[in-house]
Amino acid sequence: MKDNNQPKVQKKPFELKNFNNTRIDNYYWLNNRDNPEVIDYLNQENEYYESNTSHTVNFQKKLFEEIKNKIKEDDESVPYFLNGYWYVTKFKENLNYPIHVRFKKTLNAKEEIIFDCNELAKGHSYFNLSNFKVSPNNKIVAYSVDTVSRRLYTIKFKNLETGKIYTEEIKNTSGNFAWAEDNITLFYSARNVATLRNEKIFKHKLSNNPKKDELVFFEKDDTFYTSVFKSKSNKFIFIASSSTLTSEYRYLYSESPDENFKLFNKRKRGVEYSVSHFEDSFYIITNKDKAHNYKLLKTSINNTTDDHWECVIDHRKDVLIEGIDIFKDFLVLSERFNGLNRINVLNWNTKKDFYINFESETFCAYTTGNLDFNSTKLRYAFNSLNQPFSVIEFDLNSKEKKILKQHVVLDEKFDPNNYKTERIWAKSVDGQKLPISLVYNKNLRKEGGNPLLLYGYGSYGNTIDPTFSVSRLSLLDRGFVFAIAHVRGSEYLGRSWYENGKLLKKKNTFNDFIDCTKFLITEGYSSKGHVYAYGGSAGGLLIGAVINMAPNLYNGVIAAVPFVDVVTTMLDETIPLTTGEYDEWGNPNNEEFYNYILSYSPYDNVKNIKYPNILVTTGLHDSQVQYWEPAKWVAKLRELKKDDNKLFLNTNMDTGHGGSSGRFEAIKDLVKEYAFLFDLEKIYK
Repeated sequence: MKDNNQPKVQKKPFELKNFNNTRIDNYYWLNNRDNPEVIDYLNQENEYYESNTSHTVNFQKKLFEEIKNKIKEDDESVPYFLNGYWYVTKFKENLNYPIHVRFKKTLNAKEEIIFDCNELAKGHSYFNLSNFKVSPNNKIVAYSVDTVSRRLYTIKFKNLETGKIYTEEIKNTSGNFAWAEDNITLFYSARNVATLRNEKIFKHKLSNNPKKDELVFFEKDDTFYTSVFKSKSNKFIFIASSSTLTSEYRYLYSESPDENFKLFNKRKRGVEYSVSHFEDSFYIITNKDKAHNYKLLKTSINNTTDDHWECVIDHRKDVLIEGIDIFKDFLVLSERFNGLNRINVLNWNTKKDFYINFESETFCAYTTGNLDFNSTKLRYAFNSLNQPFSVIEFDLNSKEKKILKQHVVLDEKFDPNNYKTERIWAKSVDGQKLPISLVYNKNLRKEGGNPLLLYGYGSYGNTIDPTFSVSRLSLLDRGFVFAIAHVRGSEYLGRSWYENGKLLKKKNTFNDFIDCTKFLITEGYSSKGHVYAYGGSAGGLLIGAVINMAPNLYNGVIAAVPFVDVVTTMLDETIPLTTGEYDEWGNPNNEEFYNYILSYSPYDNVKNIKYPNILVTTGLHDSQVQYWEPAKWVAKLRELKKDDNKLFLNTNMDTGHGGSSGRFEAIKDLVKEYAFLFDLEKIYK
């Protein structure tokens, strides 16, 4: 029975013709945020959502306080040392945003406040300080801010000796920049305001008019994005230009910012490489010569073309190289083997290497905060689905470990041992073993009635690692099983795992998720009527596709900022981020890709069937997935679905792709999602 109070949205048929196919899009007109009718519709959907969830408001408040009270509000980061100063990020009670401070030479020195983001955020419904870097002489800090959530950042400057903020502002940037060694030159990447592509690198001289900044590089290929960064050694500034499958670098000495950038190695389609500097060599991670999981090479700083590249660590079929950290005396290699992280340490002098030992069935470990080139101590983070984050200092000489910080859960009842973690393997329809990471209360009985939330993503090679979440305890303590399906499209099992979940193999991602769901039910972790699915952005595409393919498997789904109108978006080169993603989805201007994408695009495949309960979230200013995609999708679902299950569209009218800014506002967004799940399970305490 249809709900007569649900929002009414006009159908305005619009023809989209491609090849021999004509699509009628009744809701194409929602693609105009300046149209008052569009804003009115979004507001109607919000009112409908609020009206139909009003009975959960008090429970939401309880959940918010429950999660908030588990978080240490007065907290600070592990200090890191860089160029004569210790840097620390602090949080204060009842404040949303961080405070960035530094101490000269020793942590006992007088505290210098670089930024109090709570002050900078005043008067803004959204605030994000995305990046800051201090000049080599430690006197000026450059920083980038976004107050719209459109990811168009303004670069500003502050004098750290006087506290004065300079009047000059560089607008419409990616927030990415690098200082030259002269303390007055800043290289930065500028964004196209329409497509949001990072397409230009400019050179700015401090105190000069930004309108007169010199263009030093323009990336003409609209499938590529460009950025700029400084080597850890501080000797070089690099311009990186990359697409999904191809990369190219340029470089110059950071002491000579007025020289021309030199080409490192000419781009070759399908060849990716990244560059780091150490002494008289550049070190290169690349997939050159079919090294799908990458290999590590090096070359002289005087001969950078690939005919001079020499092998350091060769390609391994079962080991994915994810990155390196270079120190004066050590090389640290981040790897992934059989889905799990590994950290390998090589002594430059002795040429001997070893692995840091991690004793856990499923976990996440990664290097972090290693900015000091001369250090003999490696920092890495460790956590798992039941173990909070720890930052560990590892002595590269003695191999001793020291816990620098362990995140505290402010709940005397919390004990990691109360939660069981597992890694299990399902089987796909085409015979692949599919890894699933799980966590649940140890007292939970596998008898099929447990509510289960299955999370998935599966695009861009992004791997969703089994990390700890304080907020997730609210699910686990109320009987939920939480699981991550490591589907194809990620790099969990190496680069081939990604390549088999993209382009004309994209449906593997969706089939894998469905197969994981069925396996979890068969094994008794849950049962039909109690299974829920969650995905955001490209993970929202996964959710949209799955509920078209297997709607009866799920009692409810959450699609956050979902990418669901794939064909229309990928055909519109004016939409931000489109052209750079042809290598991920395929270019639908090619008929083969058009037909394939059309066959799974969630919006194009909405049917006259029964769907599960659905919560869809978006942000009006979303730069990654435009708000109209979820809005159109919900409108079409309302028109065609044959059930009276819940269907909500909740649009944050002040934010974009990342949701609310500020740590407490972000919790409120999460609580809405949890309340949706708990309501379906009739859990209200």
